[in-house]
Amino acid sequence: MIDPTARDLLERAFHAAVAASAPAEAVKQALPDRPKGRTVVVGAGKAAAQMAEGLVEAWDGPLSGVVVTRTGHGAGARTGPIEVLEASHPRPDAASELAAERLLGAVSGLTEDDLVIALISGGGSALLCRPLPGLTLADKQAVTDALLSSGATIGEMNRVRQRLSGIKGGRLAAAAAPARVVTLAISDVPGDLPDIIASGPTVAADPEGESAERIIARYGLDLPAAVAEALNRPDSHPPGADALPPGEVHIVASPRRALEAAAGVAREAGIAAHVLSDRVEGEAREAGKALAAIALSCADLGQPFARPVLLLSGGETTVTLGSSGGRGGRNGEFALGAALALRGAAGIAGLAADTDGIDGSEDNAGAFFDGATAARMIAAGIDPFEAQARHDSWGAFDAVDQLFVTGPTGTNVNDFRAFLVR
Repeated sequence: MIDPTARDLLERAFHAAVAASAPAEAVKQALPDRPKGRTVVVGAGKAAAQMAEGLVEAWDGPLSGVVVTRTGHGAGARTGPIEVLEASHPRPDAASELAAERLLGAVSGLTEDDLVIALISGGGSALLCRPLPGLTLADKQAVTDALLSSGATIGEMNRVRQRLSGIKGGRLAAAAAPARVVTLAISDVPGDLPDIIASGPTVAADPEGESAERIIARYGLDLPAAVAEALNRPDSHPPGADALPPGEVHIVASPRRALEAAAGVAREAGIAAHVLSDRVEGEAREAGKALAAIALSCADLGQPFARPVLLLSGGETTVTLGSSGGRGGRNGEFALGAALALRGAAGIAGLAADTDGIDGSEDNAGAFFDGATAARMIAAGIDPFEAQARHDSWGAFDAVDQLFVTGPTGTNVNDFRAFLVR
């Protein structure tokens, strides 16, 4: 088993990161002024229901609107006049289509005296699905499946999604014109890029961003013929900033702030803490090996940091599934890569987990690991290298009781990864 003292510190650091990103409180930091006219609330993402709850609690005036969150993430949210819908993630479904239509309907017919408050968080790309004319839900699902298995980054996936959507890439804001649009966003993407968070339904797409065609070609994606036809049409290009109504964007919670809160837990315990980066991308297993190497250097050489130390990182890694399928998610894959790199090392323990509480295909947030994890797996009849090849991190960690299960947290500031070097 993972050393109980180390496990306790890692868990407390994770929960501090989640608490620092509490959606209800984060929204209250950036409330706009009341308008002369109506205030309409729309939102999409894993934190949308909790963001709506915070807004309702703090807002002084009438509200109406609708938000969509992941199935199971809206339970218990007290959102008053704001309706909460639920839809599938990471693969859009019919409920995602309904949600897109409902949000567009909520912002139609507004005037320049009205205000739209958009509550946006990670996961919104799947939860809002409005295929361009000529495309179907099945086409969008095929695109999502291909992107998820390709190893593409979140930024690359959302550049493609913007081009094929009737609501992303600023199109929701365009539908709200001439009303003022204020976006309150919880970032789950490296760099906190507003047009990438949930594919930017209320934000103009970066005109200098990489083209969808180049991304599709680089990963050799096999997509329906209708997708290529849609990309050739002028309406696949999102509206520019000059076509959107006046507005503001506020990042009210981010991975960096969450990691700094986690660092505070270690420092209170008398342990140095360093945030290595909140923008780690690339293959999850390779990232796990790379960051394990830094932890090993601290343990063996006292470089770049003397022990004891907590090394923290965030971002969004990827898993290239190909046709192999798999059980688990990118944090489990990261943890397995780290566990294999740490084989036999003493005094190092870690946790990799998704701050939304759900890592990939199963019900765990992530997994714990240390230098004895691989040996425990072998003793339990699991070949960790074979499990890695099959992308079955969940099965490997389940066999040694090292899964980390929290349930939905109500927020989403992407991955949390911590190495404790004692």
